Amino acid sequence: MTIKPNDVPSRLDDEDDDEKTKTPPSIQVDKHLFDARTVLITGPINQELARDVCARLMAMAQVSNDPITVIVSSPGGHVESGDMIHDTIKFIGPEVRILGMGWVASAGALIYISVPKERRYCTPNTRFLLHQPSGGAGGQASDIEIQAREILKMRDRLNKLFAAATGQPMERIEKDTDRDYWMGPDEAVNYGLVGKIAASVSDLD
Repeated sequence: MTIKPNDVPSRLDDEDDDEKTKTPPSIQVDKHLFDARTVLITGPINQELARDVCARLMAMAQVSNDPITVIVSSPGGHVESGDMIHDTIKFIGPEVRILGMGWVASAGALIYISVPKERRYCTPNTRFLLHQPSGGAGGQASDIEIQAREILKMRDRLNKLFAAATGQPMERIEKDTDRDYWMGPDEAVNYGLVGKIAASVSDLD
């Protein structure tokens, strides 16, 4: 086939160069969030998410000691992955404030209480869920017994964390987390879970 001059797109080389220099939108967003010292925790809490979040937190802590904002919107997930994020927030040097949005449930709530109450915020339509951990025990009878003991130990540990974070007595926490315990923003403030409802960014102290 013969190619005529008019068949060749104009500025083909220039367009190729432009494509090479374009930054994918997701990378641009990540850069802006990093510069803004903001970390998003959205969706189920699992090992992959925990690794990504903790890597971002530690990288920001390495760059600067300026405050970090963590935004949480999660249905929960693996308690141990939530523990990793919870402990990393406490471990790093920069001050962290947490903003709950959408819903903050289960392991998401565990992450949420990693900072003092005065640095815990939520937007006006956020819902919170506290409950006891669950797990599928299987295998030999002795293994099932071990797993059941570990779940009970985990439940007691989490109840102590929520009691300390909210100021509620252990008896109240144990009663509330025995089943799904939902709270809206005002209820969560009265409960001691939320420090302040933020309708706009100007409400974040």
